[in-house]
Amino acid sequence: MKKYYLFAAFIAMVCLLIGLVSGVIVGIKRGVPFVTEREDWTIGIYQGDSPFNFPASQNKRNPVLTAEDVTDVPAKFVADPFLVQDDKTWYLFFEVYNQNTKQGDLAVATSANTRSWRYQQIILDEPFHLSYPYVFKWQDEYYLIPESFEANSIRLYKAEEFPTKWTYVTTLVDDVERVDNSIVYFNDKWWIFAAPVSNDTLHLYYADDLFGPWQEHPESPIVEGNAHISRPSGRVLVYEDRLYRYTMDVNPAVGTHQIWAFEITAISPTTYAETLVSEEPILKGSGDGWNGHGMHQIDPHQIGPNKWLAAVDGYGKYLVFGLKY
Repeated sequence: MKKYYLFAAFIAMVCLLIGLVSGVIVGIKRGVPFVTEREDWTIGIYQGDSPFNFPASQNKRNPVLTAEDVTDVPAKFVADPFLVQDDKTWYLFFEVYNQNTKQGDLAVATSANTRSWRYQQIILDEPFHLSYPYVFKWQDEYYLIPESFEANSIRLYKAEEFPTKWTYVTTLVDDVERVDNSIVYFNDKWWIFAAPVSNDTLHLYYADDLFGPWQEHPESPIVEGNAHISRPSGRVLVYEDRLYRYTMDVNPAVGTHQIWAFEITAISPTTYAETLVSEEPILKGSGDGWNGHGMHQIDPHQIGPNKWLAAVDGYGKYLVFGLKY
């Protein structure tokens, strides 16, 4: 008789578990309170031993920033992170997709250790979509080039009060619809890599001075008809006197966004050549959790010998529980 009761209790527990799982599934489909399926971009911090190697085993404490952390606008997701270290403080600049305006704004968060981040505020809001806040320092001043394709131009901003107050300075390249504009100073010239919204072409511009005049490279587009390696995906890196660019694969065979790295082996006002760094992507979706369905941004910084830190973003689908749902 005792065995019968134990067996009955076991069956009851199994049925209860099945009921709970079924309830969650039905709750998601029917909108029952307390549970929902979240599907969005979030931001993480990775550590590695080179700008091309960030082992998954070292990067499990993510994400560090989500739409839930944004306090001044209703956010759908956060993405496109760029890092800056000033004195002992780390600044994380990123896109916030504003659910009220249905467009991207730019925001900043701060940290003393890169593990715990405190959201600060929206730093730039224009009548058009903004994303990809490429922040860089030049002659002791901070500048910002965002993605502003809806304004049909590549625009330059300057920090009047770093990191929260930015002012439009000038248009670097006009009458172009470009995304993920990535700038670097190398070999005594400025270079901008930028893609059209089709994501299958990469254009290159150069100038002697940051403020221009800018002109398109004679070999531009330097990539054409290839959505695997065209669109920029983070800071153009000068490392050991060599130049590297990261690119997002927006049409991967595995079905999720991933990131490749190229070494630029020749760049001048008349020449351009590059070669793939690795036969494997630098970053890709983990298959589960916050970045399970892909990654498309990296901003690496060297913080010591064989020690690198990178801001990244990931796209995931996962369940969220709580009273607000």
